[in-house]
Amino acid sequence: MDQITLYRAPTAAADADAIADWLGAHVDAEVAVRERFLSRYADDDLPEEMASVRVLDPYERETGNTMLGIVRYEERAVESPERAGGVIYDGLELQRLFHRRIPDAERSLAHLHVVLLDRVVGTWGDHDGRWHKRVNVLGQPAIVSVPGLYEAPAKPDQYYEAQQRHALLTGDSPPREVLENEVEGDFLVENDPRTTEALKGYVLQAYHYLATGEAFCDEEQCRLHNPHRHPGVVEAQLRDPDFCPRHAERYRR
Repeated sequence: MDQITLYRAPTAAADADAIADWLGAHVDAEVAVRERFLSRYADDDLPEEMASVRVLDPYERETGNTMLGIVRYEERAVESPERAGGVIYDGLELQRLFHRRIPDAERSLAHLHVVLLDRVVGTWGDHDGRWHKRVNVLGQPAIVSVPGLYEAPAKPDQYYEAQQRHALLTGDSPPREVLENEVEGDFLVENDPRTTEALKGYVLQAYHYLATGEAFCDEEQCRLHNPHRHPGVVEAQLRDPDFCPRHAERYRR
């Protein structure tokens, strides 16, 4: 692989330049940063295509709602990304519609595109019949969801225990901000100052997959590990060592 292009997520707490600098120090490829993917490659068809890959129900495989109001929402969200939120998109279908917009001359696997995205993406689980939020979707282009970093991994057990206690006392679900302030533990929250550091490993996973065909590492203390719980994310991305012994040989420079 000769080149990696990273696209900014301007409304998210992710410093694309810092991620690119770190990545460039660990891989043998030229790393460049471009503006937001959805701004660079927006066209008249994009809002309706985005609407067509919306997840409608966490337990229904079928996606998409292209009613006029939904398409108008997507138009506004493309133009003003700070207005987007509360929607999950089929990550694999979103990847396909992004891929069609990459210029033909840049689609080679020698040039990886990594889209830092300010939207939540998911993949369907045939094993349990529901959608699962994801931090990244590997491939060309790779998608790294910034809100997915906060929402996809499960929180510590204490978080859900506090949620249940609050519901028993009040009959209502507590605001997320209340739980984040009450519960001690290793988990990341929206606009967490550790966001950029944590995302470095997820971007490297995109490179590693295209370069080697290996999706993730089984070792919990490795940037290439893909844990399903927040304490595991903290362990893999925010604590030493950066890599397991096997991957340290490839990426520690």
